[in-house]
Amino acid sequence: MNLPMKKGSQTVNRLELPSYLEQAPEVSDRFTRLKQRPVTLEVKGLHKEFDGNHGKVTALKDINFKTHKREFVCVIGPSGCGKSTLIRILAGLEEASTGEVLLDGKAIKGPGPDRGMVFQTYTLFPWLTVKKNVMFGMEVSGRGGLAEQDAMQWIDLVGLSKFANSYPHELSGGMKQRAAIARALANQPRILLMDEPFGALDAQTRAKMQSYLLEIWRNIDITILFITHDLDEAVYLADRILVLKAHPGEVHELIEVPVPQPRSPDQSISPEFLATKKRIEELIHPLRAEEDNDDRLNMVRMVRVDDEVGDIM
Repeated sequence: MNLPMKKGSQTVNRLELPSYLEQAPEVSDRFTRLKQRPVTLEVKGLHKEFDGNHGKVTALKDINFKTHKREFVCVIGPSGCGKSTLIRILAGLEEASTGEVLLDGKAIKGPGPDRGMVFQTYTLFPWLTVKKNVMFGMEVSGRGGLAEQDAMQWIDLVGLSKFANSYPHELSGGMKQRAAIARALANQPRILLMDEPFGALDAQTRAKMQSYLLEIWRNIDITILFITHDLDEAVYLADRILVLKAHPGEVHELIEVPVPQPRSPDQSISPEFLATKKRIEELIHPLRAEEDNDDRLNMVRMVRVDDEVGDIM
């Protein structure tokens, strides 16, 4: 049903969307089965403070959530909500001030091979080939005997067999991130942590990488926690979306995405997809009161009053 909405002198159509809480029977059934799986990652009462110029700064406050085996969870929120701090704590690269992070029921104490990490920036060793980059973690952990054979299996999985002996500077941005994913997965982690891994890619490459990642996820035993600032990316990829508030970072809502699996780009215009995206937008960018002018432009009109670019047909 289309509802007319007046906007200036123009009439635009607004699609009447369902509630993002509505789920088709097959989607509801999938979430029921998902929640029956073992818990892979559990975050309990997580709190993180930093020393600032004017005292303590709270980056994360009372974060609580669980991810289940082979679940895909996205974390999204406004700038300053602590997304990257959260994933660094999960990776063991930073310590929480208080709270607990459990992986398969065991407390996380520092980095470990049970967690793979993919960053936004390109982190391949530039002096090593793709194959040697993927082999690196296996050799360090004492699995050097079969490292080359195993590395080639992961390289083939991400579609880089022809570039196994290439160096990072010979690869495109998308290829570099595929190699980084292969390197992270080669250690056979329990969970893959991804901190805006496609943020530096152009739109077309980003879309391809999203499809590649979903295909990899569907075919191997891995749980994924994925940080993003892109609403469409979060809805397209995730089973559930953890939405954070900012200053301090707190859990706003944990949304079950009602878009059926498996996902395809065509679903980005479905009512369920748009309804979920609308809800996230409402949480991240709530309507401000008229007197709140912090983000308003102090704009002075410098063209004739009757010269409206919006009226040009």
